[in-house]
Amino acid sequence: MFEASEWKSFLSTALSIILILVLAVIVRALAHRLIRAFREAVQRRADDPGRAQRIETLGRTFRYIVTVVIAIVAGSLILGVLGISVAPILAAAGVAGIAVGFAAQSLIKDYFNGFFLLLEDQIRQGEVVQIAGIGGLVEAMTLRYVRLRDFDGHVHFVPNGEITAVTNRTRDFAQAVIRVGIAYREDVEEALEVMREVGRELRADPTFGPNLADDLEIIGVDEWGDSSVNLVCRLKIVPPLQQWTMRREYLKRLKKAYDARGIEIPFPHLTVYAGELKDGSAPPFRVSGLLPSQ
Repeated sequence: MFEASEWKSFLSTALSIILILVLAVIVRALAHRLIRAFREAVQRRADDPGRAQRIETLGRTFRYIVTVVIAIVAGSLILGVLGISVAPILAAAGVAGIAVGFAAQSLIKDYFNGFFLLLEDQIRQGEVVQIAGIGGLVEAMTLRYVRLRDFDGHVHFVPNGEITAVTNRTRDFAQAVIRVGIAYREDVEEALEVMREVGRELRADPTFGPNLADDLEIIGVDEWGDSSVNLVCRLKIVPPLQQWTMRREYLKRLKKAYDARGIEIPFPHLTVYAGELKDGSAPPFRVSGLLPSQ
């Protein structure tokens, strides 16, 4: 039979453990409620679904971290109440943690990178990005990976640990850069004026005009190509996902306008030079098989 002192010690230990568990549950519930309230307040001010999704993912991450920390603290306190030294357990856990860390370092790297990608708002769901040499529309983003769908419809799962640089093609606005070549004999000023006219026509269009944030910007002559003078302009597009549609529509209209004005869009030309003799005369350049036989 237990003596009175032993019963008293047992009840004291049991009550201490129960108190620790109750406090842990209360602290966890309060922390989760605060995180949820903060998340909902930020989501109400979010201006797009992608940002709301990012905030939801970060909220889940913080809730998980809080739960793990509270469980570790509560477990340590319970072991102390039971008279079990925590130091040897921590030492063994440290050795095991090092071994697990080496074995799962790529997985840990994925989670760390994913956390900072979300925290710094580098990628949002619904954006078009270039990561790890792969470009596409972001369909989903987790702490482990980013899921992309490319133009051909292929789905790519990119681990966050492999993302070292992010090229975001659809953040805030986009510039649709358009390069057009005209023949050397054409008047550059006339060709640029036609580009401006097409830009004004596109902006006045009720379907495409709302996607233009500003007038067409003429950059000018970009270079002298092998067979053309290359002109450059650009369109500021909002929303940025429409940049490819707007670029295709502008090029279609510009082709019609150049054809109507008789402005030549050249194709590559090849000039064959047979050389000349030392006395300045040119050797005969024989061509056979090109003319129909008489």
